[in-house]
Amino acid sequence: MTRNVPASPWPFVGMGGLACALFLYGASALVAPWWAVVLLILVWIGFLVTACRWWTPYPKRLPYLAAIAIVFWFVALLGGSVLFDWS
Repeated sequence: MTRNVPASPWPFVGMGGLACALFLYGASALVAPWWAVVLLILVWIGFLVTACRWWTPYPKRLPYLAAIAIVFWFVALLGGSVLFDWS
């Protein structure tokens, strides 16, 4: 017997947040060197893989993961700007 359980909206919210973060990571090419952008995109891919793995077992964690991805981007660019004089 199967039960009709409504789908949780939180994984979709989290994936939408990760899609927004991807635009931020890609726009980093305007201020960061190419190697930093490649590293940022690789980190974003790690966030995406984690989100895909957490989709069913931990759906409420995905919005937090997207928020962490955006905060990580901000800290990485701020740190690069301060330490390496990215402009």
